[in-house]
Amino acid sequence: MEQQVIIVYTPEGGEPEHYDARALRTSEASIVQRTASMKWAEVLEGLEIDDPESMRVIVWVIKKRSDPSLRYGDFDPMIGEMTTRMDRREVSDYLENAFRAVEADPDVTREQVAAIAQRIVKVAADPGHAEQLIEELRQAPKDPEPDEPSTQDQPSPSSSTTPTSTSSEESGSASSPTSSTSPLLESTT
Repeated sequence: MEQQVIIVYTPEGGEPEHYDARALRTSEASIVQRTASMKWAEVLEGLEIDDPESMRVIVWVIKKRSDPSLRYGDFDPMIGEMTTRMDRREVSDYLENAFRAVEADPDVTREQVAAIAQRIVKVAADPGHAEQLIEELRQAPKDPEPDEPSTQDQPSPSSSTTPTSTSSEESGSASSPTSSTSPLLESTT
């Protein structure tokens, strides 16, 4: 489950302001709960769906730090002026988890995950970071085993990579581990 905790408040005619719900002190979270008549978990769930009350009360409490006289009733932004975004850590966690699907399912390609992962860019607080990370994860396979040309060209290096797959059991040719790996990937479809 995504945990979007960055609230972007863009007042009409103004510049976007970013508020991080994790920056609240415990006493401020208590004020949020009392004011919104919600438990903290409900407030966080509300952030995930851009609930106006959850966003409003958090922004208000943070704004009170610099303007202690700001009353809740006086801070009443338009619905379209607030939205939530994922911070860099959340984006990284989400994308790294998404690209694990490539390792778990041989039918899933890095290109497919990258195409689907583009959706995260629009909810990222830093879209450039999200796009860069998607591209890095798309291009950088973590497992060198699928590189069949290098194992076919030189049998010796493939035998040096086979100790992880118990080379003592397969004391035949060095190419047998790679040829037995490829059908396994195809047969799990």
